[in-house]
Amino acid sequence: MNRINPKKLKSSKWTAVNPTQKEKHFMVTRLIEEEDEIVACALEAVYSKREFVLNWQDLQDESVWLMGWK
Repeated sequence: MNRINPKKLKSSKWTAVNPTQKEKHFMVTRLIEEEDEIVACALEAVYSKREFVLNWQDLQDESVWLMGWK
């Protein structure tokens, strides 16, 4: 399990274990907060610039996401 500090997520880099549409490397572009608590983050694909929102805790699953660009 990836250990993540949600306050340090912005601009962090991630690699998808099972890439789709040639989108393997991602960067956290913004954090979504509710009542001063981070609940989600926006990931942007480096290859296509496509952005999607993901629950930040889903990044802890090492079978789906790896820290850094591998």
